Amino acid sequence: MSIIAYRGGKSISDEVELQAYLASLLRLENVGLLLGAGASCSAGGQTMRGLWTAFLLAETAHADWLLAQKFIVQAERNLPIPPPPPATPTSATPPAPGSVAPVALPPLAVQGSPIAPAYVSTTPNIEVLLDKLEIAIIEWDRQGGANLAEAKSARAALFRSIMRAARLNESWWMSPMGADLADELAPHRAILQKLTSARQPGQSAPWVFTTNYDLAIEWAAESVDLQVIDGFLGVHSRRFSPHSFDLGFRNVQAKGEARFGVYNIYLAKLHGSLTWKEVEHQVVEVSAAEAWRELQAFISGATESLKYLVLPRAAKYLQTVGYVMGELFRRFAEFMARPQAALIVSGYGFGDEHINRLIRSALLNPTLQVVIYLPEFQGDPAAPSLPETVRRLLALQNPRLTIVGGGERAFTSALAADLPDPTIYDQDLADLQRKLMPQRPDGEDLA
Repeated sequence: MSIIAYRGGKSISDEVELQAYLASLLRLENVGLLLGAGASCSAGGQTMRGLWTAFLLAETAHADWLLAQKFIVQAERNLPIPPPPPATPTSATPPAPGSVAPVALPPLAVQGSPIAPAYVSTTPNIEVLLDKLEIAIIEWDRQGGANLAEAKSARAALFRSIMRAARLNESWWMSPMGADLADELAPHRAILQKLTSARQPGQSAPWVFTTNYDLAIEWAAESVDLQVIDGFLGVHSRRFSPHSFDLGFRNVQAKGEARFGVYNIYLAKLHGSLTWKEVEHQVVEVSAAEAWRELQAFISGATESLKYLVLPRAAKYLQTVGYVMGELFRRFAEFMARPQAALIVSGYGFGDEHINRLIRSALLNPTLQVVIYLPEFQGDPAAPSLPETVRRLLALQNPRLTIVGGGERAFTSALAADLPDPTIYDQDLADLQRKLMPQRPDGEDLA
């Protein structure tokens, strides 16, 4: 089957070649995933664009207020020029020759409209937007500003939209089995099983770095009996202890080939989690059932604040949780600096410039391999639809950078299918592609 994939600026001809390359990466000393919002879509989550669209539809009044207060700007509207209605100058000054007159922008949303406002074509950085609100609230609270109540209400509305996107399936929160073997998490389970089964004696467990606040990885790992090391230690009181990332699990009874594979993953939630809270200047992790009681009350509107759960916003770096976030980002940068490392990116839209800078810098590591699954990529490395960071990376034509595109192939189901079966890892790499090649009934390869 033909695919849209490039490595070092050269096309990868077919899926067999891609699978063989991925198999070679999984044999490296260090293997990790970077998952963004798109990686949870199969489990009921939303992309950042979907989250923003849902906010505009559900919270029209708050979105209008954010626009009026310039927390979101007109540049995000991206109206066609000129728009269908006659252009209306914003001042008496005529436009310069050859220029387009400014236009009166329509209301943020039409009452009862079933679709999102067409002019909002770009998605703002939600964390930066929340950070602006947080700073404004602090200042208005100090000065007694008239906009204080509306700012707090808009912040709560944004939080609700985030949580609706991150809650996935409500029944998973209340069940003592979590998501168990839910079909929606089948791609996540397959990816984790393939990564852990590929580990060889002496190699470390795979890392999963994610910008998501949901529990998709935790639930998927638990359903296949994988231990998740996420930086928290304890049984009934789980406190953040970063030295836990230096621990691992192994079967001391296993001999020979049975020693292949590992029994845990390392999970770094770079933007926080819906199950974290701050208690007495410490960040602790609570059970899903405990967190859900407050999440449900907040999402339904029964309460206007979450009291103690750690929420995503850039200002969190100034709080106690800043220590946790700093440690997780340090681990991310440290991982990419290791020798013989592979980072596979899926569902991440390159909207976090902090992470983007770390990836760009990490490519100075001559042994780092990066594979990016991105649906926007259709074969043109300079396409305007691609994130700027991706265009810059592809322009380097670095042979250690691979990009896989083509619509739905870019999310977790495609990655789960592309990662090869672990039963072939004890074969020489020279035999790997032969085993993956389709064969005629007489056993000859169809090359």
